Amino acid sequence: MNIRNIYVIMALLALMACDRQRNVETTPWGSVVSSDSVMLNGNSFTLDDIQANGELIVLTMTGPDNYYDYHGRGLGTQYLLAEKFAQSLGVSLRVELCRDTAEMVSRLQAGDGDIIACLLPKGMKGMTAAGVCNEAKSCSWYVDEENGELATALNKWFDRKLVAMVRKEEDMLFSKKAVTRRVYSPMLNRAGGVISHYDRYFQQYAPLARWDWRLVAAQCYQESTFDPQARSWAGACGLMQIMPKTAEYLGLPMGDIFNPEKNIEAACRYLAELNGKLSDVRDRQERVNFVLASYNGGILHIRDAMALAEKNGKNKHRWADVSQYVLGLAKPQYYNDPVVKYGYMRGAETVDYVQRINARYDEYRGVARGNSGFTPFGGGSQSPRKSERKNRFEV
Repeated sequence: MNIRNIYVIMALLALMACDRQRNVETTPWGSVVSSDSVMLNGNSFTLDDIQANGELIVLTMTGPDNYYDYHGRGLGTQYLLAEKFAQSLGVSLRVELCRDTAEMVSRLQAGDGDIIACLLPKGMKGMTAAGVCNEAKSCSWYVDEENGELATALNKWFDRKLVAMVRKEEDMLFSKKAVTRRVYSPMLNRAGGVISHYDRYFQQYAPLARWDWRLVAAQCYQESTFDPQARSWAGACGLMQIMPKTAEYLGLPMGDIFNPEKNIEAACRYLAELNGKLSDVRDRQERVNFVLASYNGGILHIRDAMALAEKNGKNKHRWADVSQYVLGLAKPQYYNDPVVKYGYMRGAETVDYVQRINARYDEYRGVARGNSGFTPFGGGSQSPRKSERKNRFEV
């Protein structure tokens, strides 16, 4: 073979390589796919490509009907429906939150998402109404107008009974039946000042958070009613109801998450971390309320409520002021406010959580001796006193 033929062969191979490079593109989420089959109208991804990439991207807005985060679990009617559709395709679901309808539409047309999973008025230009719909209100989900296969798949999948099904499922999640636990007495031995079988662990590890051990005990009873095997529907485990992701972050192996001592120790380390993140709340007594609220509802939501309080001329470091905006985050005028970064929150649960723990802590201070550790609310009686009423294990 002469040199000329070798050069010709090398040139042909180079052209073939270039042609292959032109036929592949990187999707917005990093997967490399064939450009000949990916794009419709230059942007949208076909049903086949969604399944090949293993991910469905939905565009929606925050709110109780659309999407919200609850202890690390996505909820909301439209989200749960989108989750079921993704499961029917055998792919994972990714949510991209938008501020308003205009952003959802522009991002769909730019190819940043596959479906608008939010009920919008029918008849919007440049898109096709498909899948979940409310005929009475004449509104529907949307896909790109040229993505006929995806629209067809959505319409074949959707059944109006699904809406009632996911709403029932969500309601069940917030019922008491959603937490598997035994309800123990809030006081093991009132006369003897013994709160629980785990008092020695509260006493040992509460100093990590610089808290009175009786306060940690009060929180523990609210979380699990002193059941070390308690488990919630969201996956929270053990005495202090630690989420798996939090356990991983704290270095607590899942094999140890139901171990009473290790669960309490990890929770106290987490309380200490929250205490540090909320150091701008100078008053220690006030900070306890903010830490409890963050443990229950998430510190990012609490920061949103603090921002709302400040915007409205209230004291963002005073729980009595901020708690009103924690409640407010369940209302559109608040969770859609520009200062709010993390959207809708079921704030009533968190406000009640803080109130109940404070009330039980006050009760515990009256019957159990404290220790030399930090006492958030300044001491309290060290001697047992007679109960004012019979306790029926109210959680």
